[in-house]
Amino acid sequence: MTAQTDQTAELAKSPPNAGVRRVWRPVPAEGENGLFTQSWNAVAWSSDVGRGSVIGRDFLDGRIVIYRGADNMVRAMSAYCPHLGADLSLGDVVENNLRCAFHHWQYDEIGQCRKTASGDPAPRGACLFVFPTIERYGIIFVFNGEQPLFGLPDFPIADEELVFGSPYPVQTLDCDPWAFCANTPDMQHLKVVHNINFNHADPHDRYNWHTYGFDYKYEADAHDGVAAGYTIGIRGTSIFYRHGEASDEFFRASIVGFGIPRPGKMVVYSVNGVRKGPKAEEQLAIANKISAQVFSEDREIMNTIHYRPGHLTQADLSLSRFLNYVRHYPRAHPSADFIN
Repeated sequence: MTAQTDQTAELAKSPPNAGVRRVWRPVPAEGENGLFTQSWNAVAWSSDVGRGSVIGRDFLDGRIVIYRGADNMVRAMSAYCPHLGADLSLGDVVENNLRCAFHHWQYDEIGQCRKTASGDPAPRGACLFVFPTIERYGIIFVFNGEQPLFGLPDFPIADEELVFGSPYPVQTLDCDPWAFCANTPDMQHLKVVHNINFNHADPHDRYNWHTYGFDYKYEADAHDGVAAGYTIGIRGTSIFYRHGEASDEFFRASIVGFGIPRPGKMVVYSVNGVRKGPKAEEQLAIANKISAQVFSEDREIMNTIHYRPGHLTQADLSLSRFLNYVRHYPRAHPSADFIN
């Protein structure tokens, strides 16, 4: 028998996957059926919006504006003027009003048109969609909804006792925020990609699940060899947070806000915080270096992933619960008529 005959005979055998179809339990993508998860989305750095200035941002499947009034408050609204549809990011700020560049119609803090340059009465129905907005940790967050369902996570040390800094500029990836958040309850991912070695069994029984997310505590030798005890968690579908003692007198806090500039894409705003004091600058540099390394380990995986949960195992217990949480998460798009 020739080598070619042997090869032909081998190919004639039925492969182990003959007649088998790939099976998975889908998770709704952001924008699927025109809906998006109702979560806080990071849209800008605080430093991007000076007093009396306005900027535009792509958001969900449309566009919004973010401006800071004379009162130093940040507000986020739909971007297109109800008069003829001009982009209000080209306008300017008058006291606490936003003025359109095209015909100088002015909109107040609640999005209502209050003045036209022609002197005509402001049409009663001329208004913008106003998003709930929070400015904290040096990031501006906008909630997808008319009213927020929950707040931002707090750290055990007050904000004013911490010094914050970012490990890298804003990053853009080709995946939904919930897919990146799914790395946090993914024990196999933490151990394989980030080399986190727990000092105990996988912490499935340490989870504190609540209506809009979870957190859990763990002790481990991290990928950088530093023994650490952290609380980490996910809030909504777009915020990762961490806090704990990385070593003696080294408190490290992290907040990562994700945003959706378009369906299938996400932006990443990452901030670390350490205690104020003589070692703050050195510790912040270490925290930022670790965060940048962790993100670099995830970047290409998340940038190319085709997220379809299929054959999960016992090690995926917490991941499975999180994916089910995302499947049933509230979705809406009340600003759809305004931001497009």
